[in-house]
Amino acid sequence: MIFDSVYDTYRGVVTYVRVVDGMLHPRERIQMMSTRATHELLEIGVSSPEPTPSKGLGVGEVGYLITGVKDVRLSKVGDTVTNLAKPATASLPGYADAKPMVFSGLYPLDGTDYPVLRDALEKLMLNDAALVYEPETSAALGFGFRVGFLGLLHLEITRERLEREYNLDLISTAPTLSTR
Repeated sequence: MIFDSVYDTYRGVVTYVRVVDGMLHPRERIQMMSTRATHELLEIGVSSPEPTPSKGLGVGEVGYLITGVKDVRLSKVGDTVTNLAKPATASLPGYADAKPMVFSGLYPLDGTDYPVLRDALEKLMLNDAALVYEPETSAALGFGFRVGFLGLLHLEITRERLEREYNLDLISTAPTLSTR
């Protein structure tokens, strides 16, 4: 079960897992149960405290997987990783997708920062499973994103991180509550 992921510029997505059943070995083909995406395990190991490659992970062990994937959406927290040759019959229970309750539009002050904002949201989404976004266009504000948050504090923290970590100047629309 995937419990965390981080993005490494050189190695791609580093996925942290806990093995519930079976074994994982380097160079074997794996499949993500929620997306059905398949990958080859380029490196597998444990953190003690630095990442240390190993010959595999067994039941009850916690470690990391590197597949060389650059798309952060393919490594969702709560997803089940299974061996492609002998796949699991069902995903592991315990995680449910977080449902956003507050929505706000985020637009870059400078229109040329749109790709930077898109990449920044994608990277934040890797560590924040509750963050969802979709492209949005406004006649007055230009290109931006409609972003879903768990609440107002989540919105403030995310906006602050985007401005501080990615040097973005943002305009945000008034937050609205989900009626679903």
